[in-house]
Amino acid sequence: MGRWAIAVHGGAGIDPNLPAERQEQAKQLLTHCLNLGIAALSSNVSAIDVVELVVKELETDPLFNSGRGSALTEKGTVEMEASIMDGTKRRCGAVSGITTVKNPISLARLVMDKSPHSYLAFSGAEDFARKQGVEIVDNEYFVTEDNVGMLKLAKEANSILFDYRIPPVGCAEAAATDSPIVMNGLPISIYAPETVGCVVVDKEGRCAAGTSTGGLMNKMMGRIGDSPLIGAGTYASELCGVSCTGEGEAIIRATLARDVSAVMEYKGLGLQEAVDYVIKHRLDEGFAGLIAVSNKGEVVCGFNSNGMFRGCATEDGYMEVAMWE
Repeated sequence: MGRWAIAVHGGAGIDPNLPAERQEQAKQLLTHCLNLGIAALSSNVSAIDVVELVVKELETDPLFNSGRGSALTEKGTVEMEASIMDGTKRRCGAVSGITTVKNPISLARLVMDKSPHSYLAFSGAEDFARKQGVEIVDNEYFVTEDNVGMLKLAKEANSILFDYRIPPVGCAEAAATDSPIVMNGLPISIYAPETVGCVVVDKEGRCAAGTSTGGLMNKMMGRIGDSPLIGAGTYASELCGVSCTGEGEAIIRATLARDVSAVMEYKGLGLQEAVDYVIKHRLDEGFAGLIAVSNKGEVVCGFNSNGMFRGCATEDGYMEVAMWE
């Protein structure tokens, strides 16, 4: 019997001017989700079940960019994506283009458990959801007033907005002309994505990971990021579980989550060393963060952005919720 550990995140990259009230709301939600996971792990709930439980809670609260409160596409709709992975036998499930399923992470779990496939998207995923009897809601359920306003700002700036909750200082035109961040060679205005994720190792040493997001504000219809891609945004093996957040295209190029497990397996690195290595050497000029647990009960958070909404806890009583370095 080993020690359990859990970590959650609400996105890497934080506006330095984020209001104190918003910071406190984020900390309260992360603390609440950690406590849910702690209670479940203390009752010997399996790692994969705890991951689904915690990510569902994050999807239900509109504070972060997943489920209700997801970023809006260029057409003002929501297209969500999620993935989940059980490291014991490296089983996984993923979904993209979800528009009516209340909890995409649970649909990803059903793809893993109830289908012969690993990944379903758009109308095929929605049809599968209905056949499985999951809870369905209108797309308007996911749309919030804040996001409608941020989409308007993004369109006025003719840009993708990462931090769609906190408008930039000044007008939209300033956002359009001041673009220090580049994605795939194209400028964007503000960097602060808010994907959610959870990683868990239970007392049996089983690792699991899950990630869920609404993507980018003002994204092109049909855009798929790193969150549903096994090995990029999410990965779990016998050694560890990893969930990533940040610049999706950079995470995809780096296969960031898989690389943590790979350097542990092939280079013999410990969890902290592995996380430090991939953050330093695999992101090129991209910005991202990740949370990770090992089968030994270790937990690590790493990022090269200006901050990451995160929380972690271990069986020996350690617990932390943080945003900045």
